[in-house]
This record gives sequence, structure tokens and C-alpha cells, in this order.
Amino acid sequence: MSDARERLLTAAYDLFSHHGVQAVGVDAIIERSGVARQTMYRHFRSKQELVLAFLQRREEVWTQGWLATEVRRRSEDPRQRLLAIFDVFDEWFHTPDFEGCSFINVMLEHPDEHHPLHRAAASYLARIRDFLQELASQAGIADPEPFARQWHILMKGSIVAAGEGDRDAALRAKRLATLLLDQPALRRAEPGTPL
Repeated sequence: MSDARERLLTAAYDLFSHHGVQAVGVDAIIERSGVARQTMYRHFRSKQELVLAFLQRREEVWTQGWLATEVRRRSEDPRQRLLAIFDVFDEWFHTPDFEGCSFINVMLEHPDEHHPLHRAAASYLARIRDFLQELASQAGIADPEPFARQWHILMKGSIVAAGEGDRDAALRAKRLATLLLDQPALRRAEPGTPL
């Protein structure tokens, strides 16, 4: 990756994640990156293309590099890993620069579900659900796909609540998550186990 492209993407990442896509203009990205306008358009033909690159970087940095890595680091047990998501979120919610979920923010800024940015953000959120479904399956959840959707609702709800100022939202969500996880009907029967 060229130095200019990396500087543009780094500037866009910081500005978009903290201020949203709509509020940040190309001029602000150019100024922050120190890259000439003409050079920017050689690397990104439009602001939309830059936003798509930002969303991809967000998945690399936030979803994979931070969330999934932290969750796996905290426990070997898939059930505990599911719950650890809310411990990770609790720490995040209490940071001074808590910025919310960029995928949710981009979807809200582009509510038309056919818009390329809305579709991209929804796709990255779906990949988070895939991670949850994988953990649920490893934890012995009988039907991991709908469970992952429920778990994801708790995650997204806690992020929105934290954005409203409830910095303890992750701990509240974790209590609800524990109730969900403790439902006997969710467990797969082990071979030879009486029903």
C-alpha cells in the first residue's frame, strides 16, 4: 500500500469513526492526511470509495484485530467467550474516546437498504453474527443462527445505550445475556443423554 493511500485511510478512519461519514468532508481528510486532492482521487475515485475502504479497515481493526482477538484471549471456553464480549465492551464504553459502532452509524446515515454503503455496513455486521454463531455452535447451542441474532441484538443495544450515556450498558446486557445462555432449551443433547 502506498504511503499516501495509507495516510488517507488513517485520516479517514479517525475522522469517520469519531464524527460519522456524513459530517466529514473530503477537505477535512485531505487536511488531516497532508495528501494533495489530486493524489487522493488517484487512490479513491470518490468519497464513497473511501468510505468503503474505511469500513473494510474497521472490520480488520475493530472486529478482528480488537473484539475477536480480545474475546479469544480472555477464555478458552466458548460460553465464557460469548460473555466476555460484554466485558470487552464495558472497558470500551468507559474509554474517553468511545465512538460507537461505525457499521451501525453508516447504516443510519444511509437508511436506504439498497445504498452501497448501507449494504456494506450490513454485510460487516452480518460477519460479526457469523463469529457469534461460530461461538454458539462451539458452546453447544442447539440452534446457533437465531441465538447469534439474539446475542447480536444485545450487543448492538448496549452500544446504542452507551452512546446515550449509559456507560454501564454492557454490564446490563451481560446480565440479560447470562439469562439467555442459561435457558436449558438452547443446549444440544449430548449423545446418550436422556431428554
